[in-house]
Amino acid sequence: MKSPDDLLRSLRLLGIRAGTDSLRALFTHLGQSCASPLESFAQLVALERKERDARNLARRAKTATLGSFKTLDQFDWNHPRSIDHALYDELLGLSFLQRHDNILFRGQSGVGKTNLAQNLALAALTAGKTVRFTTLAQALVDLSRQESLPALERRFRRYTSVDLLILDELGYLPCDTRSADLLYGLISRRHEQRSTIVTTNLAYKQWGTVFPGAACVVALVDRFAQHCVSFDIDAESWRNREALRRMRTKTTAATP
Repeated sequence: MKSPDDLLRSLRLLGIRAGTDSLRALFTHLGQSCASPLESFAQLVALERKERDARNLARRAKTATLGSFKTLDQFDWNHPRSIDHALYDELLGLSFLQRHDNILFRGQSGVGKTNLAQNLALAALTAGKTVRFTTLAQALVDLSRQESLPALERRFRRYTSVDLLILDELGYLPCDTRSADLLYGLISRRHEQRSTIVTTNLAYKQWGTVFPGAACVVALVDRFAQHCVSFDIDAESWRNREALRRMRTKTTAATP
């Protein structure tokens, strides 16, 4: 009879990707439960499928440039003064993607807009959708660097072809008229075709301050807002709260 180490090596040669600790735990469980050969194969297949799904999700999240973020189990829903938890749970169902609706996460800096958007992106990736996450500034710089119309059209497809596009931090940096035209191009091409999420600290009427002098701002807002779910967060900055907490901890520790 093969030893567990021999069996592990054989499984690796067959292309099994499940972790060594997980496989050893499975061997122990199967031995203790006296599982039948059919049950043993079924549980091995289930373990391998879980591992492959996790790796596939991680690869697709990397392609989506989703970055690292806190999952929803770490989100403190009691911190904001006002937040619609029920609405967010509804958004997690992803029906807005089927309707090609947009989402606007709005609130001051540090209240969790980006984190909630990233978790929606993760839900979409888990459901097999394609996603791209980027700050608005990064997307506009990327597009503006294209030196010819064919190159620009090819780069546009990076942002227009995905099921869900997330443009983070509208309003944090001023943009010129050229950038406004590029953003309008993105929004208009995705309009009623695919969903876009924008995070911002600005009301619609203030978007013009980001693109001073741009003639397309009204049309841009009109297209984005036509089929849009607004999600407002009223809260103090999480980062400020954590900074104050750390300062109090240091002060307490330093007190004799």
